[in-house]
Amino acid sequence: MDDRGGGSFVAVRRVAPRLEQGSVYHSSSSAEVVAGSAAWLGRGLSCVCAQGTHADSRPSFDLTPAQEECLQRLQNRIDVAYDSSILQHQEALKDLWKLAFPEEELQGIVSAQWKEMGWQGKDPSTDFRGGGFISLENLLYFAKNFPNSFQDLLRKQVGDRSVWEYPFAVAGINITFMLIQMLGLEAGAITKCVYPILGLVMFAVNESAFDLLYCIAFKLMDQQWLSMRASYMEFNTVMKSTRRQLEREIMVEDITCIEDMPSYSLLSQ
Repeated sequence: MDDRGGGSFVAVRRVAPRLEQGSVYHSSSSAEVVAGSAAWLGRGLSCVCAQGTHADSRPSFDLTPAQEECLQRLQNRIDVAYDSSILQHQEALKDLWKLAFPEEELQGIVSAQWKEMGWQGKDPSTDFRGGGFISLENLLYFAKNFPNSFQDLLRKQVGDRSVWEYPFAVAGINITFMLIQMLGLEAGAITKCVYPILGLVMFAVNESAFDLLYCIAFKLMDQQWLSMRASYMEFNTVMKSTRRQLEREIMVEDITCIEDMPSYSLLSQ
C-alpha cells in the first residue's frame, strides 16, 4: 500500500473464483476489497482535479434564462449531501444494492456485504463526502439505464484485468466529483461557462444530461484502465487521461447532443 500524501489506497484484489456451500457466487472474477484509510477518495480527487484548466484561454458564453434554471436544478442536486438518517437516502442505497446484486439479499444498511460493490467499509455513507447524494443518483441511473455496462464494470467482466483493481463504487464517486470540477459546477451557480458545449449538454431540455455524461465517463475510464494495463497505483493517471479525453470530445464543434459523443458508443444497455 502506498501511503504518500497522507493517505493509503483502497484496492480490489481479484481472486480465483470459488463457490462455497451456502455462498452466492457473483461472477467469474469475484473481488475482495482490501481497505486502507478513508483518504483514498479525497487523495484521488486532489490529484485528478486540481490541475490547470487554462479556462482564461477558452471561450465563454452567456446562459439563457432557461439554461440558468436548469443549471440551478443541477446545482441543487450537487449541494445535497448524503445523509444516512434520511429514509429516502437509505432506500436509494438499498435500491442500488438490488440492481447490483439482485440474487443476494442485503443484510443491512451497514454490512460487510457493501465491500463486494467496492465501498471502503461496512458503511457506504462514509464514502459519500466527496460526491454527495448526486453520486448515488449517478450510480442508480447507470444501473437502471445501462445495466449491461454497469454489471460489466461492477464484476470486472471485460478485458485482461489487473491483479489489483479499482474499487467500483468509490471510483464512481471520484467520477462524479471529477465531472463537477471539470464543468466548473463546484463553486455554485455560474452565469459564464468555459465550455461552449456545456450550455447544450448540461442546461438543455435533457434533465438527465449530467447522469448520462457520468455513464460515458465511467465506461471511458474503464476502457482507459484496460488500454493502459493499469493497476491501483495508476488510478489517478487513468482519471487524468479520462478527463482529457472527455474534454476533447465535448469541445468538438459538430457535437449536438451527448449521444453524439464518440465514447457514447461504449455504453451497452
